[in-house]
Amino acid sequence: MPSEPAGRSGQPTRITKGPLRRRNRLALAVGIPSVLVLSVTAAAAAGAFASTAVPQSTQASQQARPSHQAQSGQARSAASGRRSANDPAHVPSRSVHVVRAHPASSASATSCTTVGHIGDSTSVGMVSAQVLPDPAQRLAAQYASVGVRHLWVDASGGRSIVETLPGQVNGYNVASTWDSQGFRGCFVFALGTNDTANVFVGSNVSRMARIDEMMSAAHGEPVLWVNTHTLLSSGPWSEANMQAWNQELVQACARYPNMRVFNWAAMDQPGWHLPDGIHYTPAGYVIRAAAIAHALAHAFPRDGHSAGCLVS
Repeated sequence: MPSEPAGRSGQPTRITKGPLRRRNRLALAVGIPSVLVLSVTAAAAAGAFASTAVPQSTQASQQARPSHQAQSGQARSAASGRRSANDPAHVPSRSVHVVRAHPASSASATSCTTVGHIGDSTSVGMVSAQVLPDPAQRLAAQYASVGVRHLWVDASGGRSIVETLPGQVNGYNVASTWDSQGFRGCFVFALGTNDTANVFVGSNVSRMARIDEMMSAAHGEPVLWVNTHTLLSSGPWSEANMQAWNQELVQACARYPNMRVFNWAAMDQPGWHLPDGIHYTPAGYVIRAAAIAHALAHAFPRDGHSAGCLVS
């Protein structure tokens, strides 16, 4: 895979919170009460469902794809009338800037010097100072260790590629807005956990359509997609639904030569999870951040290219 052009750095970020929402009907309506909301876990006080986002108004980002805004506006929350502190909230901005302190070895370095990471709540803990007080353990430092010099991050609790929360930008519109702002680089998509749950409860947007939509927003740039895994045996976020999503990622790989899939599901361990079976302990987030960064180096190495779709 070719190296991407250098991008910009030092992008301000925004912190948001929010539960899962989807078009027409919520996965929350079928029996798992707000499992993607931090307060149901032991890490609630840490604010692990905070997210970071490049500066952009919600209105401008959603206008990048008006059809999504109109359709998601038709959604009716099963939790209406049960508002809590988990509703979307905003706190002051901060900035994310990757500085490579030590040169990465050629064996563990990526050609992706500029990276845009778009994720859901399973990415939030990797960028949260409350969850990971040591900056060296967070995602930015892990990317820097494999040669990433410029990082754009947007990780938002409850995010999907299609549906939105009030005040939230979906995955497609994040990537589209970055493109309009001049982003040129490799993408890491850590999305799908909520998308496959939404398909399970009746979305008319299929899993493959969601993958195709996100890949279209990458405009042919290198993409590493992190696959999904949970410990749940039933419901929207069941492991069976995660496996269905992962299978379609591999099928999509055959049509997108710029795409690789990090097989996180193959290495994920039960002991890294919180009791909800979806999210991670601080130790789990440390492992996840390092694993994603090293998968990027294997998928798009500094010299040559990876063989095949799956990266482990």
